[in-house]
Amino acid sequence: MSGTVRLHRVFTAPPERVYRAFLDAAALAKWLPPDGFTCTVHELEAKVGGRYRMSFANFTTGNGHAFGGTYLELVPNERIVHDDRFDDPNLPGTMVTTITLSAVSCGTELQVVQEGIPDVIPPEQCYLGWQESLTLLERLVEPTIPE
Repeated sequence: MSGTVRLHRVFTAPPERVYRAFLDAAALAKWLPPDGFTCTVHELEAKVGGRYRMSFANFTTGNGHAFGGTYLELVPNERIVHDDRFDDPNLPGTMVTTITLSAVSCGTELQVVQEGIPDVIPPEQCYLGWQESLTLLERLVEPTIPE
């Protein structure tokens, strides 16, 4: 049985900034890896049917993993759906991640649903990783100088 995680967060940044942070390779490399990891984006073609590929490496040990997938749905500033597959055969299957953005009075409501997480990965580790990453995303997209 594969796992599912659901996350919810509200940012004061507008949906356009949050959406862009999910589809810009340099931005992803800054905020997506969990604490203690670096990210290299090897490929990112942000269009329906486009592919992406990246790897995370533990800064201390150098160990890591690579993964990639395909963009299944892109609705500018509202929705991103992509699949994910790990290169490691011990992490089989295909995950599907759905990111939903909604404009709200104070900025953007973000909902993330990640389904099909391999059984070997405890869902609480995914929650923790996403929580760390979303904290970094918030720092990236929140304006420091009024626009």
